[in-house]
Amino acid sequence: MLAAAGAAGGADFVGPDSCKGCHPEAYDAWMQSKHARAESSLTDQQKKDGRCLSCHSPEQVTQATVNVTCETCHGGGQYYSPEYVMKDSELARLVGLVDPSEKQCRSCHDASSPSLRPFDFKESLKAIDHWSAERARRAADPSAKK
Repeated sequence: MLAAAGAAGGADFVGPDSCKGCHPEAYDAWMQSKHARAESSLTDQQKKDGRCLSCHSPEQVTQATVNVTCETCHGGGQYYSPEYVMKDSELARLVGLVDPSEKQCRSCHDASSPSLRPFDFKESLKAIDHWSAERARRAADPSAKK
């Protein structure tokens, strides 16, 4: 495993609550996910082991954020989280929004994990689907927050 493997991008992290207002469905899906409870799945001994924390709570040391959050996969949101930026997907990507890749996921979901089952990227994306409900809401109500 790579040290601090999961963290994408270099901007400061603003925390998952900053995403909740515009992305309530994604936030709720994340709250129900294993990613939201990644750090709590560790034993007390594992919580002191940097190798475990690098994937189960990658921002804990530098950002005081525990678990695997929105920004672990999408990059620190300091510059892309303002609503006016998120309304322009190209601008959001230019200032740090990351579209997660298989390589990024495999930085933690790899053979060196002591308890990990074989990793299938496409199936895993289905398991953490946090965008379908939001897209359906937006399609049904074009005036909804984007």
